[in-house]
Amino acid sequence: MSRLFDEVALGSIELFCLTAEHEGFTAAAHVTGMSPAAVSRSVARLEARLGVQLLARTTRRVRLTEAGQRYHARCREALDQLQEAEREATEQQQLASGLVRLSLPTSYAHHRVLPVLPEFMRLCPHIELELQLTNRNVDFADERFDLAVRGRAPPDSGLVARKLEDAGLVVVASPAYLRRHPRPLRVEDLAGHECIQFVLPSTGQNVPWLLKVGARIEEVVTLGRLSCSDDILGPVTLARAGGGVLQTYRFLVERDLAEGGLVELLPDCLGASRPFSLIYPGNRHMPQRVRAVIDFLVSRLGPQGSIDGAQRAKPPLPTASSGSARP
Repeated sequence: MSRLFDEVALGSIELFCLTAEHEGFTAAAHVTGMSPAAVSRSVARLEARLGVQLLARTTRRVRLTEAGQRYHARCREALDQLQEAEREATEQQQLASGLVRLSLPTSYAHHRVLPVLPEFMRLCPHIELELQLTNRNVDFADERFDLAVRGRAPPDSGLVARKLEDAGLVVVASPAYLRRHPRPLRVEDLAGHECIQFVLPSTGQNVPWLLKVGARIEEVVTLGRLSCSDDILGPVTLARAGGGVLQTYRFLVERDLAEGGLVELLPDCLGASRPFSLIYPGNRHMPQRVRAVIDFLVSRLGPQGSIDGAQRAKPPLPTASSGSARP
């Protein structure tokens, strides 16, 4: 069988990816220790071999063409797999090591995930975490994320959703609001109240409230003149300031309830929750470092167990005595 790629061809592919990711030949040259002219010639040879323009060049920057975007996504995935194969071959995988990129929704990150991550960093001194706090759905291929936590799993059949927890919901209002309005005692009473709305960015629609009506959890449409989108901490701030009645996650308002800044309402209608899940591509090889993050978060935030479903109290993570952390 003849060779499909030689060292020059593979090198050109890597230089093309670096140029695309750094948006310029000079930046890619700085990373590799080559001259900008050498990087440019290498990418030009790759384009000539393929017979297609991968980069659109201007005097100030380069950007991927449509064909270049598709080619870059496939090449970057292949290069990452090659790097992982070398890591396994040299037995570096005996200790989980390397970078894991994780996307987190802002509120869940601050209240649930970030507080437990220092423990993970002590247990896994050779793993680095790069965190992005955002409420939008991310593109795993283009943005090179390993994992994401989301309240609603995106409708992508190529993604795996691993539930972390069912986060309980609670209905609250401030003492100041309740001094001006009668306390709602039944679901029907909400019709006479300012109910703070959260607008789901992906649909532009108000998120219905989930309340126990009789023996069932039902979606209840509420009305109010105040609405927020993108950041679910906005409605909480409005509720604290007396803006109205709000249904939100209990973990967001636990301190307010304990200190009296907010009052829990409709206790007979509680019991509903919404899931938070870890999302990751199902068609990728999973490095040990990514598996370690999944196992840790599931063990700390969700039902006990590993990604394979084996039950255990804690994931088998390396301890700090296994080696020193990177500075």
